[in-house]
Amino acid sequence: MLAELFVTFLLIGFVSVGGGYSMVSVIEHEAVTQGWMNADTFSGMIAVAGASPGPIATNIAIMVGYYTQGWAGAAVSAIGMTLPSLLLVIAAGMLFAKFHRHGIVESAFYGLRPIVAALIFYAAYRLLLNGGAIFAFDWNTVWFLAIFAGAFIALMRFRVHPLAVIAVSGLVGVTVYA
Repeated sequence: MLAELFVTFLLIGFVSVGGGYSMVSVIEHEAVTQGWMNADTFSGMIAVAGASPGPIATNIAIMVGYYTQGWAGAAVSAIGMTLPSLLLVIAAGMLFAKFHRHGIVESAFYGLRPIVAALIFYAAYRLLLNGGAIFAFDWNTVWFLAIFAGAFIALMRFRVHPLAVIAVSGLVGVTVYA
């Protein structure tokens, strides 16, 4: 099982284009289809990982590893998830320093932007789906949407610091859902 965790997160780490949020749905697919956990458990991990310091995909990998295999699982998942980034960033940094002004390189970066945005939107959709906010309309859904709208408005309109929005949203969640 430790080898399976390592290989799974190593492969995910190698395709982590666009950052952690774009990989949430990939990690969810692997964790749930492998039978390591159910979608509700994974949704809870997303919330904790998103509120924790550090990259969300790495945080989730560590949590999945710990959930399935304890400290050893957390360690191998973390190494598997971060090793590709370390190797690829070193290689990309060397290549970028040499070729960053080349037209093909600039075009490739423009081509990757839409897929990164699509992966992030898909992760948000999966979070909504797993939280039941799309198909069930009850008071939990109303509060979910209210917290979302309040956070979005605070960030976009009033430019409130994201840490303050996270803290207030967490406090509202504790008040409402506890």
